[in-house]
Amino acid sequence: MRFTAVSTNAFEKQSAAQDLSIGRRMALLVMPTVAAGVGSTHVLAAIQADDAALTSNVEVLGQITVAAADLIPGAEFEIPIPQGTMTRKYIGFRNTISGFTETVTLDVYLVPQDEIAKYKSFPKVVDADV
Repeated sequence: MRFTAVSTNAFEKQSAAQDLSIGRRMALLVMPTVAAGVGSTHVLAAIQADDAALTSNVEVLGQITVAAADLIPGAEFEIPIPQGTMTRKYIGFRNTISGFTETVTLDVYLVPQDEIAKYKSFPKVVDADV
């Protein structure tokens, strides 16, 4: 079973020629708000199109594959958009689900990659008197 959902909102650039990825790397930040149904695989894709409904001349800018078990509230997924690839006026999101269930709720944001917080845990530093 395969199900495809396209975002109901699209980011509209000033023109198709405007490429937001030049000079600053961009990405879609995907954050689940309701966990995905068990036993499915999700292909999360950044897409572009000529219309706001994201149906005309659709092109994939980047995509990642995520197991349903990983799509839980609090998780974050980054879909990088390669520089120099934004050639259509509208940018959006598509989720293609393969498996038994088709339920998940996601928030998706178009952001510069350098503004996506990266948590890194460092080992405890122990002071030593010499």
